[in-house]
Amino acid sequence: MPKLVRLYIQSVALGFVLSAAFTTGLLWLDVAGLGHLVMASNIGWIAVVMLVVFNGIIFSAVQFAFRIMSMAEKDEGPKGGRGVREPVLIPVPVKVPARR
Repeated sequence: MPKLVRLYIQSVALGFVLSAAFTTGLLWLDVAGLGHLVMASNIGWIAVVMLVVFNGIIFSAVQFAFRIMSMAEKDEGPKGGRGVREPVLIPVPVKVPARR
């Protein structure tokens, strides 16, 4: 299996684990009465499944983007110090005669 596909699958799995933990925290801490609302309804499990799936999609995408962006090559440019300063533009007023 190519490394990029393996990385994507790992990111998706981690994203859904984080989503399940996040949804569990939401329900356990009863944020905005969500836990009570889900437990009081006989079809509350649908809301839980939707929360896990939709948050899983978001968390997976963020996890994959983070992993991809962290693979970038390190910039070997100058580190700190005093670089070349950019010139500062100073506006100059110009008189324009008005015609009538």
